[in-house]
Amino acid sequence: MTGQTAEYVPLGRDTNQAEGIARYAIEMVNHRYPGPSRRVLDKVEQFHRDSVACAVSAIALRANAPLILRQDAWCYAGNYPDGVPCFGSTTKVPPEKAVAANCSAVREWDANGTNFGFNPAIGNTRGEFGHNDFYPVAVAAAQIAGCDGKQTLHAMVCLDEIRGRLAEAFALRDYKIDHVVHGAIASAAVYGAMLGATVDQIESAIGTVVAHYIPFRAIRHGTQLSDSKGASAALSAEVAVTAMRRALRGFVGPADIFRNPQAIFCLFEAPEQPNSSPFDLRLCTGGDDFAVMDMHFKIGLYEHQSAGAIQGLIDVLSANPQLLDNVAAFQKIRISIYEPAFGIIGDPAKRNPRTRQSADHSILYITATVLRKAVETRATDWESLMLLPEDYDERSLFHQTTRQLMEKIEILHGGPEFDKCYPDGIPTTIEIEHAAYGTFSSGLVMYPEGHARNQSGQLDKLLAIKFRHLASHGVPDVEALHDRFSGWDQKSVEQIQTIYEFEMVECD
Repeated sequence: MTGQTAEYVPLGRDTNQAEGIARYAIEMVNHRYPGPSRRVLDKVEQFHRDSVACAVSAIALRANAPLILRQDAWCYAGNYPDGVPCFGSTTKVPPEKAVAANCSAVREWDANGTNFGFNPAIGNTRGEFGHNDFYPVAVAAAQIAGCDGKQTLHAMVCLDEIRGRLAEAFALRDYKIDHVVHGAIASAAVYGAMLGATVDQIESAIGTVVAHYIPFRAIRHGTQLSDSKGASAALSAEVAVTAMRRALRGFVGPADIFRNPQAIFCLFEAPEQPNSSPFDLRLCTGGDDFAVMDMHFKIGLYEHQSAGAIQGLIDVLSANPQLLDNVAAFQKIRISIYEPAFGIIGDPAKRNPRTRQSADHSILYITATVLRKAVETRATDWESLMLLPEDYDERSLFHQTTRQLMEKIEILHGGPEFDKCYPDGIPTTIEIEHAAYGTFSSGLVMYPEGHARNQSGQLDKLLAIKFRHLASHGVPDVEALHDRFSGWDQKSVEQIQTIYEFEMVECD
């Protein structure tokens, strides 16, 4: 299709939506629908390539959770010749173990794609978060099933479509449940569909995931965050693949889980009508209107809701470079943001981050670090001020200038006027009081760089720069890696079999 029109499968709240998701996944991965447009395929390939760069960097720099999960996977080396490899390895391990290790590496830096769950066309605007963490599920299934690149790419689109539409329809965070549940449901469906599972088998796996493996947001709460935050998607993907593999062997899980009154959906949001779920779903089958087209890129390492503050700061500094003459002259920096950002990245517990996982969720640390880099380099653009792994090392975490600037930052809730603009955008305003030059404001920032509705035209260039920065930590030939993860719809079954088996060097 050219992508000018879109086609959909409706999954009404009065239907068995688990069965509907299963049927949709089977039809999608087997090309029985009109299918995604060229624009959609290019976009998901871009998101996947970006995620690989994140993973390579995290592994090379020996981030703790990916390292441990890789070691865990390799415990099975030699006992699973029909398995799949982890990134940068030829060792075959059980698929759920490779998926856990690979998804953990993708997610570790919190630097890959994001969705905000916003679909006003059908009234689903719940704004649940989610990330493009789960592509290794599709790759693992493709390697076992013998799929080519085109089928694998369609599976990635399908996975993003299911989890993205669920994020629009049901806000897990409202009930302190982690957003990775949506990704786990999508992972079970896509993995099963690619392995030839029946509708009933996929429904059993989805039911097992929802009934037995629900992570709460305790993993993201606390004075100092830990490996638990970054590994959440990985652990949920692992259990999704495990549940699907058991269903393929005959294990029968709960049916019709979205309408089950004791499962999380109806338990927390009682349906208006009996024998229904709390929401309708609509899944795209062809054209441009797939959920991935409304997902956002991060131009570096930062919690996605900080992008508005970074953009606002860059806007002010690029228009007024004289502000960088004297770092001591910054008197006050006020950042006004929306809920839920105010309660997450503006949490008072994040005022003194002592771990990288806390720092990349601290809008104070993120903003102060970007400003410090601008003062040091006299640069005022995303390309130069991009936050990278070294900006969260021990030296950077406790840099005296950064800590001094953090003391001058005040986080404010912008109130209803800001809240109503989310999740359409990332409404943020930054104001700077400067001793020598007065007060400057960014005005309202809605669509910062990387946002799906940003129109700067800089995205491709910035993603290429980000890829080079991150991938260079772990591979000797960055351009070869970039080429390896491009042109997926032309890749053979044999190429997909070895797609993750590239040369990689881990740093000491």
